[in-house]
Formats: sequence, C-alpha cells, structure tokens
Amino acid sequence: MDARPTLLVIAHGSRDPRHAATVSALCARVRALRPGLRVEVGYLDFHAPRVPRVLERLAAETAGRRAGPASGRVREVVALPLLLTRAFHAKSDIPAVLQEAAARLPRLAVHQAEVLGPSALLTAALERQLAQAGVRPGDRRSTGVVLASAGSSDPEAIAVIAEIAREWRRTAGWCAVRPAFASASLPRTADAVRELRAEGTGRVAVAPYVIAPGFLPDRIAAGAREAGADVLAPVLGAAPELARLLLRRYDDAVVDRARGDRPALIA
Repeated sequence: MDARPTLLVIAHGSRDPRHAATVSALCARVRALRPGLRVEVGYLDFHAPRVPRVLERLAAETAGRRAGPASGRVREVVALPLLLTRAFHAKSDIPAVLQEAAARLPRLAVHQAEVLGPSALLTAALERQLAQAGVRPGDRRSTGVVLASAGSSDPEAIAVIAEIAREWRRTAGWCAVRPAFASASLPRTADAVRELRAEGTGRVAVAPYVIAPGFLPDRIAAGAREAGADVLAPVLGAAPELARLLLRRYDDAVVDRARGDRPALIA
C-alpha cells in the first residue's frame, strides 16, 4: 500500500457535461505532475461518483487487505475542495459530507485540505488566460480588468474577491481591476464593464475567476458580451498553474496531518 494519502478532489458538479470533462482534464494534469499519487474525484451534486461513494470504495479496498502485509493500517485521504473561495460549500457542505462518511467508515482517516484561493498561482493563471485572449503586456496601463467570480452570499468570500482585485491591480499594473459576480452579489459582470467604460478606461477585459464551464460562467460571458467588453478570457480550466496549486494544497494538508495541526475526521 502506498504510504502517501490518496488525493480526493471534491468538485461541486454540474448538469453541464463540460464541467466534469474539465475536472477530469485537471486531475489528469495533476497525475502527470505527481506520478504514483492516487488521485480520485468525487462530486457533491449532479454527477457521479458522489463523494460518499468514493470514500466507501476506498474503505472497502482497505478492508479487503486485512490479511496482507498492510494489515491494520488505516488508509488516509486528503479531501481537497475544488473551490476558489472559502464559502458555504467549504465551511458547511463538504465538512458535513466528510464527517458523515467518517462516522460510517472508521478505518478511513480523512483530512480536509484548504480551498485553492487566494493564491499567486491563480493570478498567474488569470494573466496567462488574458494573454491568450489577446491582451499584450503593453496594454496593461490602458486596460481595466473585471475579475468575474461565481458569487456567494458569504461576506467573507466576497471580501476575499475584492481583496484579490485590489492586490492584482497593485502588483500587475492594470489600469483598474474590479470584482463582479454572476450570482448572489453585486455588481454583475455587465455593470462592472459599463462602470469602467464610464470612467474612461480605454480597454476592458473580463477574466472569469471560475474553474469549469457551466451555467454561471456562461452568465459571466453573456454579461461581458452584453456590455461590449473588448476581451473575454476563458475559464481557468485545466490550467497548469491550477494543477500545481492542487498539489501545493495537498502537500500542505499532508504536512499539517503529520504535525497534528489538522486532525483526521475519524469517528
């Protein structure tokens, strides 16, 4: 049995098939970066396999090896939320699912990793996506960026997006960076684009701060087109920076587990 904990990537899920395809591509990139690391995917909704089923399968594998040389060893899992902000799913939904599974699967030790954002790697991925969409380095001082996220009713998550926008403008030299949200919060993408136009910004680019295509990213794109943004970058997708960030969060969780900073969810 590999001594390294299994990485369980927890995605929200979507009715849009592009969502699962993107998650699969991202996990394939993670596996390529860390050969030998077992990477599993579980979904909270809309798509299979659901998180409890994946954990049950891992626990069953452990139980099936009782007579072997790994007898008595508890299989460990690092459950990593595929989320950019610490909002409802990270604070409530995912911990509840993991706690319930841990209560039923006492041989399985589960450690929840931190969410992905904020991170300089995410900002680097956003900049690369904007460059691929046509923004040149010399355009920065005349370009205002709309940092368009899915949105949340959690004030902490909204404040984090606003802080990312401020820091990105300060460090990267954009004319302006404004947060926008596809749901739950204001302003919407179209309103942020129009606001920059009204302030005299020469060029406006929309950078979706979302991982996979789906309903809310489509709403971001529609808002960008409606307001006449000059550039619309693609979603982050299976960006290499994102794959490296998943492994960084995994490694941090493994270190925390070794130091006892993050106790396992064992019933």
